[in-house]
Amino acid sequence: MLSTNPITAQENKAATDSKWWKEAVVYQIYPRSFKDSDGDGIGDLKGIISKLDYVKSLGIDAVWLNPIYTSPNDDNGYDISNYREIMADFGTMEDFDLLLKEMHKRNIKLIMDLVVNHSSDEHEWFKQSRSSRDNPYRDYYHWWPAEKGKPPYRWSFFDVNSDAWKYDAQTNSYYLHYFSQKQPDLNWENPKVRNEVYDIMRFWLDKGIDGFRMDAFQFASKDTSWPELPKGFEKNIIKYYGVGPHLHEYLQEMNREVFSKYDIMTVAEGAGSSPEDALLFVDPNRKELNMAYHFESVDIGKHVKDFGLVKYKEIFSRYDKTFKDKGWLSIFLANHDQPRMVSKFGNDTPEFREISSKMLSTFVMSMRGTPYYYHGDELGMINIRFDSIDDYHDVDTRNKYFGLKNRGGDLKAFLEEQKQTARENGRTPFQWDTTANAGFTTGTPWLKVNPNYAIINAEAQEKDPNSVLNYFRKLVQLRKENPILIYGKYTLIDKDNPDVFAYTRELEGKKVLVVLNFSDKNVKINTGFNIKNAKVLIANYNNLAKDGLLRPYEAIIYKL
Repeated sequence: MLSTNPITAQENKAATDSKWWKEAVVYQIYPRSFKDSDGDGIGDLKGIISKLDYVKSLGIDAVWLNPIYTSPNDDNGYDISNYREIMADFGTMEDFDLLLKEMHKRNIKLIMDLVVNHSSDEHEWFKQSRSSRDNPYRDYYHWWPAEKGKPPYRWSFFDVNSDAWKYDAQTNSYYLHYFSQKQPDLNWENPKVRNEVYDIMRFWLDKGIDGFRMDAFQFASKDTSWPELPKGFEKNIIKYYGVGPHLHEYLQEMNREVFSKYDIMTVAEGAGSSPEDALLFVDPNRKELNMAYHFESVDIGKHVKDFGLVKYKEIFSRYDKTFKDKGWLSIFLANHDQPRMVSKFGNDTPEFREISSKMLSTFVMSMRGTPYYYHGDELGMINIRFDSIDDYHDVDTRNKYFGLKNRGGDLKAFLEEQKQTARENGRTPFQWDTTANAGFTTGTPWLKVNPNYAIINAEAQEKDPNSVLNYFRKLVQLRKENPILIYGKYTLIDKDNPDVFAYTRELEGKKVLVVLNFSDKNVKINTGFNIKNAKVLIANYNNLAKDGLLRPYEAIIYKL
């Protein structure tokens, strides 16, 4: 259950308005990779239902479910062809209704992923839209008649160095696709499109779901005068593509028409290019969304060693400072668009995988904001590091590879980089046990299972009280029992330390100190506090070292 402790934090005005979605721990499930129930190699809704007791045992409060709508699957479900149907790979609407019922029975809320910046090109709206220039659905998308010449260049995320305007011979016109050419962008300038989306939202909310995470929504509003963009604009894509001229108007309308009528959690992927931009989305006075989800902390580089911990601390502290009085943040280190958490921010060698995974979990669960935790990270799952392009299914990796091949680029270097950065590192099937395919499926898995499942799996960790899994459970419980870890004021300590991330959390005259060693060496720390007699709330080593010394990837939360 969520905390019912009364919060009266003078130090933190944002805490005076307690909400369930601030106190929740959100667990992200990528359905294709979680659990397959029928042996076709693809995770499904019945598979999730069969593992809900495991999900509940984690102590989490809400599940963010990646798209399960009908889709031709060009971008693993982020290209939706029917927003009111379930993809056959995942099951039926009856399966969904049962999933929702069983989740609510266990006091788990369900947050649906909604993709409305674009649809699939196989959606009926787009089929109608491309059929003729005078079709009633023509203005549901962005079209440019060929007789006007080529439209102003727009870069495509999933087709690097190619144009996001795709020629369509049927009406001698170009349509816009910021992502795959099978993902035409919807025209949010058209009020009919907006009303269609609001109806879709009501359909799911009236079923009883608990909120939406809206994919790529910061790109929904475009400057439809289509100005020429400066050379190299794609290096700062959010500045030119994100937060268009009417985005906040659309969100305020969406809130009026839909969100305000339900007690739900609402968050959009991305939130502008700065903390100040992000706050505009979630300032309660503006009546838009209720939680910001920014990417600056995960898009910073290939590995924490590459960009430096000092810079990383500065990002989190800057966002926290902007949000200290109002609004609310998400805290996360991984999701379905990222490599595995421990491979990017920790150390996935056999020597340090477990201890660094525990350290990273301590960070996520002790920061101010709602923690999002990606499935499999509670086991310390790591990057699979494919050797061949044939092993990749992801449109992003494959398009980049073949685009590079056409340009005569260094394919070997590209594949080596993908071992660290590719999205499918985080999409390999969940490792349940030591049976074939890690217990994920009795068939052939849609994506290869990491061969380390014999060592890293849930069944083995259930039996080990010191496992990464059981440490995660303790952290979740600690957060629930200590509102200071949810609402407490954050203050960075020793900001120039290149190895240690240390901070305090304060609430109602109480204070805790969090110290996290992000390095693989012993480091001396001086927090300025007398921690000799401080109570240890949790630590990822079984015994404490000498005062002032942190061992590799050590994490400790002290009650001061």
